[in-house]
Amino acid sequence: MASRTRRHGAATGARDGSRRRRLPLRLLLPVLVLVALMAMLMLRGYVHSEILADHRVQPPAATDQVPQKILEGGPVIDARSGRTESLSVPDHRLVLTFDDGPDPTWTPRVLDVLKKHDAHAVFFVTGTMASRYPDLVKRMVDEGHEVGLHTFNHPDLSFQSKKRIDWELSQNQLAITGAAGIRTSLFRPPYSSFADAMDNKSWPVTEYIGSRGYITVVNNTDSEDWKKPGVDEIIRRATPEGGKGAIVLMHDSGGDRHQTVQALDRFLPDLKSKGYEFDNLTEALDAPSAHSPVTGAELWKGKAWIFLVQASEKITDGLVVGLAVIGTLVIGRFVLMLLLSGIHARRVRRRGFRWGPPVTEPVTVLVPAYNEAKCIENTVRSLMASDHPVEVIVIDDGSSDGTARIVEAMGLPNVRVIRQLNAGKPAALNRGLANARYDIVVMMDGDTVFEPSTVRELVQPFGDPKVGAVAGNAKVGNKDSLIGAWQHIEYVMGFNLDRRMYDVLRCMPTIPGAVGAFRRSALEPIGGMSDDTLAEDTDVTMALHRAGWRVVYAENARAWTEAPESVQQLWSQRYRWSYGTMQAIWKHRRAVIERGPSGRFGRVGLPFVSLFMVVAPLLAPLIDVFLLYGIVFGPTEKTIVAWLGVLAIQAVCAAYAFRLDRERMTHLISLPLQQILYRQLMYVVLLQSWITALTGGRLRWQKLRRTGVVEAPGGAVPRQRSQSSDDRRPVA
Repeated sequence: MASRTRRHGAATGARDGSRRRRLPLRLLLPVLVLVALMAMLMLRGYVHSEILADHRVQPPAATDQVPQKILEGGPVIDARSGRTESLSVPDHRLVLTFDDGPDPTWTPRVLDVLKKHDAHAVFFVTGTMASRYPDLVKRMVDEGHEVGLHTFNHPDLSFQSKKRIDWELSQNQLAITGAAGIRTSLFRPPYSSFADAMDNKSWPVTEYIGSRGYITVVNNTDSEDWKKPGVDEIIRRATPEGGKGAIVLMHDSGGDRHQTVQALDRFLPDLKSKGYEFDNLTEALDAPSAHSPVTGAELWKGKAWIFLVQASEKITDGLVVGLAVIGTLVIGRFVLMLLLSGIHARRVRRRGFRWGPPVTEPVTVLVPAYNEAKCIENTVRSLMASDHPVEVIVIDDGSSDGTARIVEAMGLPNVRVIRQLNAGKPAALNRGLANARYDIVVMMDGDTVFEPSTVRELVQPFGDPKVGAVAGNAKVGNKDSLIGAWQHIEYVMGFNLDRRMYDVLRCMPTIPGAVGAFRRSALEPIGGMSDDTLAEDTDVTMALHRAGWRVVYAENARAWTEAPESVQQLWSQRYRWSYGTMQAIWKHRRAVIERGPSGRFGRVGLPFVSLFMVVAPLLAPLIDVFLLYGIVFGPTEKTIVAWLGVLAIQAVCAAYAFRLDRERMTHLISLPLQQILYRQLMYVVLLQSWITALTGGRLRWQKLRRTGVVEAPGGAVPRQRSQSSDDRRPVA
């Protein structure tokens, strides 16, 4: 984790241009991670395609195009190289065949029974199941059984194109090659039965599959074990009459197969005692093995396929765990917010509530400013309208747009301008602290305006001598745009409702830079504002907690700030916030093992901040990812209902937060769209912050465009419109 920030000097043109050129590269890694995760989910959904029930999906067709010797022949059909041969199994030989596997529960039990009774069989595996359980396919081959193709995801090939048939065969073969290193020449079409059931739809498919080099294997004895008719009935149906040979159809997948396993354990010894042999197909026909080894590129292609499928299974399992975690965190956070914010509101709004003796003495307001010509006049005039006595110090941090001259030209009493070479926001604030006349110091941003009562409301909690800092109520002033409306929801619900909760828990993580107040006597022992992190407001708040000071929230101390109006500006701001928060958590990590106030914050505050500000936002998009997964792969209705349930919980919390802040509910109309789009942007930002942190990268301050249109409600500050500018101090 990078521990020191790079100050943004006045001559930044070359570096800014370089940073803009590198921006796509910075975004590339998180985008690739997202694409990879989505690809893994899609792959998992693909290989988990549902296998349809064992019945034909469309009615049978006529049979006049099927050769009579096929209709009257045996269950093995060889249409390779233009041949039309029908083969039967010799008397007293049985070929057990198992369809639709391998299954992780029942296939091993079937294999165990076969091994116990020294019997071989043929397993017609689907590509989906073989891809998911390759070890079972390998075990089949290693124990002398034969495997055959049963398509990749079990469609009725009679109604598919040749292109789809080729795809089903090649994907099925790819899975078998990756699992066992072989190719097979055996094929059984889904929904097949006896040879006399061949019709004008299925026969052309059999001919085409023969032209691709495969022998089609149907059956002439059906145990109908999928109906679960009972062990005795399965044995009766599987037993051929008069000692004839047969190909017996059974299943090792597709549901509960305990009757199949029990029947097999009785069936094998009973028929062996009657002189039957249980061979695989080529053994029964005295033919060359159906398996041929695969080497070279085809083998590695198959292994790569199996690797990717297995990786998708493990990643998806991890994402499911993450979804469970985020579900617990989201619900827990919402419950805590609703409960504790209500407690906070009732406590501070009860009649006669006071923090202590009224605070009436003057306070110093520090306004760090870098290229704030568009906003600074509105900011200063809003302070002059304050109903609490203030001294205003504007610290011009090396501005090049005349910010300091604008303030000086206003000629206002109790307003001082301090100029310094560009050194960053923490240095500017520390310079202001050194020149402040009063112990209580209010800090705000140069693009923010206060209401007349803001300073008074902000400093009243200092009537309690235990309070070292106060967080105000930052609000979005430019909320008419869609992005502004989304941020308005976030500020009211995600920030201010959180602050009420953290106030009650006594672990407020951040005094917002837009509106906060501090005791100078609390700041000086901890070294003032530190430039160790990009989130100096979070850093100093955590340091105050560790020093034993109480940090509270003043809901009526409202400040109106201009939120970013474009995705790029929003990205820059939130990237810095996220990364800075991680830096602050890392910096104060030792609090977890310390004693006293520091230990309390470390064991209560840091876990809460880490869970709710870092882990939960990182995992929250899993809700939307699994919404997409569920819509594509099912169960669609349950997935949509679950997602709407989460959205309903968020809507309830948002409505409650708006009610507490006395905001109009109309802005909540855009909440569903915010959850779908805005949250994904915040997720990518946080992911990029994680990557920057883990790779030890460094991040500079970002400059954001401002228009200077924000004013406090009631028209206390003259509205001033101007064109957008690239000028922006390197702090937000």
